[in-house]
Amino acid sequence: MSENKTTPPLVATSTFQRRVVVLGATGSIGESTLRVIAAHRDQLELVGVAARSNHPRLAEIAREFGVRHVGLYDEHAYTAARTNDAFPAGTSFYSGLDGLNTLAALPEADTVLVAVVGTAGLQPALTALAARKTLALASKEILVLAGKFIMAAARAHGSRIIPVDSEHNAVFQCLEGHPAATVRRIVLTASGGAFRDWPAERLAHVTPADALKHPNWSMGPKITVDSATLANKGLELIEAQWLFDLRPPQCDAVLHNQSIVHALVEFADGAMLAQLCPPSMTFPIQHALLFPERVAGPDLSLNLDRAFHLDFRPVDEHRYPCLRLARAAMKAGGTAPAIFNAANETAVAAFLAGRVGFLAIPQIIDKTLAGTKHFEPQSLAEVLSADAEARLIASQSLSAHA
Repeated sequence: MSENKTTPPLVATSTFQRRVVVLGATGSIGESTLRVIAAHRDQLELVGVAARSNHPRLAEIAREFGVRHVGLYDEHAYTAARTNDAFPAGTSFYSGLDGLNTLAALPEADTVLVAVVGTAGLQPALTALAARKTLALASKEILVLAGKFIMAAARAHGSRIIPVDSEHNAVFQCLEGHPAATVRRIVLTASGGAFRDWPAERLAHVTPADALKHPNWSMGPKITVDSATLANKGLELIEAQWLFDLRPPQCDAVLHNQSIVHALVEFADGAMLAQLCPPSMTFPIQHALLFPERVAGPDLSLNLDRAFHLDFRPVDEHRYPCLRLARAAMKAGGTAPAIFNAANETAVAAFLAGRVGFLAIPQIIDKTLAGTKHFEPQSLAEVLSADAEARLIASQSLSAHA
């Protein structure tokens, strides 16, 4: 599976160095991760990178950071990369899912950051845990699909999972040092997406270009659409349940326009802790990669010398039916969250391709949840089978919403 080819730090407060593999290096999370690593070259070394197909960008990364191990999921891109003279001499190339797994278990790596869109990162995440790497997890779909098996693998191998999603990383920080029994609930914040201030009657006419204009964050197309439907917040609630060993009623969400408070934790005495920072992914990524150390980062912190507002309001689940459907899937348990995720991925891909309208997304999810049998999986194979069946049912329902 492999073939060989012949920015100064902001601060220097530590002598240790962590070696990092980034799966999904050319996406928005990957690019933010590179900014963090570039700011802390004395503490972080990039030893492996992977992408689906963008081998020209991987060549740039390999040259800038001196990366020797490069993976490409797409076989055509892998073939092209092997003959690309832009890669440094001595680069080792890896292809397909086997290549991602090889990078996830790279002997010299300490931390594997999984930022692969969708469910393709599931097996590499399990491989990293089995190799006793620290798993910095940015792909929320992995825990939605197979949280039961991911958390069991982490326990079995004594491996640490540190969430990279801004909301889950915020909860992780707020919970530090507090016994689980003292937690009443966690509250994730949601910006409301591109259409939070649009009148409901306009939603039937929105285009993919409209949906990709997020008011606060710079993200990839799929997650930006998920932000507009609040499907992402539903996925995050399911993910939080697994990460922090919570019951569904303990997982809540609230609209917060500014995206400055990323999560709140309410404790048994009624007190709340919140984590605040600007809406840049460099903050949670740096926390995950350098935990438990805290040093200056590549982006400016909040400026409390100027006035700003923090607004919160309840989520209207009639306006955001995807969140209601995600809650129902979380409550049902078993394979229901995986079915929700598969249907959402299928519907969003069809919307971005112009095949269905924006309002068809929750309708397709609803039909798929109703038309796919839910059960408690006993193996990953059963989860993947339910995922495949849900995608088939969701795809068959697309024509009715064309």
